[in-house]
Amino acid sequence: MAALRQARSRAARAAKIIALALGMVMAGIPGDGGSGVKAGEDMSFPMTGDQAAYWRFVTDGVMGGVSTGRLDFAAQDGVDFARLTGDVSTANNGGFIQFRAGLNLSGMPDSGAGLTGIRVTSRGNGETYFVHLRTRDNRRPWHYYAAPFTAGDDWQQATLPFDSFRHSAGMTPPTPRPQDIISIGIVAYGRDHRADVSVSEIGFY
Repeated sequence: MAALRQARSRAARAAKIIALALGMVMAGIPGDGGSGVKAGEDMSFPMTGDQAAYWRFVTDGVMGGVSTGRLDFAAQDGVDFARLTGDVSTANNGGFIQFRAGLNLSGMPDSGAGLTGIRVTSRGNGETYFVHLRTRDNRRPWHYYAAPFTAGDDWQQATLPFDSFRHSAGMTPPTPRPQDIISIGIVAYGRDHRADVSVSEIGFY
């Protein structure tokens, strides 16, 4: 019971940090970064069912693509997680599925400027997936910062420093500034493949 209460408490604090990006309709289109609740003291986001309302599933169908999939929140062996599944197709200039949320770090000291990276706890089908970040520096709908991680059979944590993220258009600044982040996504994209990735927690450090 104590563990359950602790998990619910962490989920409630995470909900204060992650806010739904209401304007988001495709990869790289963020919320405005101003409608979210400000950050609290806990910088880990457990993917419990309570968090489902803050995340949205998006496919390349918004731009004419034919990729398909779904997002589910589930629990197994005491672990809560979000699971992204589907078929990514590059036909019709498409090539992605994702789940995404808006983010507002302005309530943190220096608006989160002291953060150095992101940790993702995942498992999956052995494919490479990506964390996508959008910041106030991303002026075009198709611009974002991306860093890869591999989701294997067992739960494992990937550590992604901000300086490992690369801008999709090669523009400056070359890496994301944490105080400017306005959305985060877990993405399968770029090639024809079957996607199956589960994420139990996302954390900033």
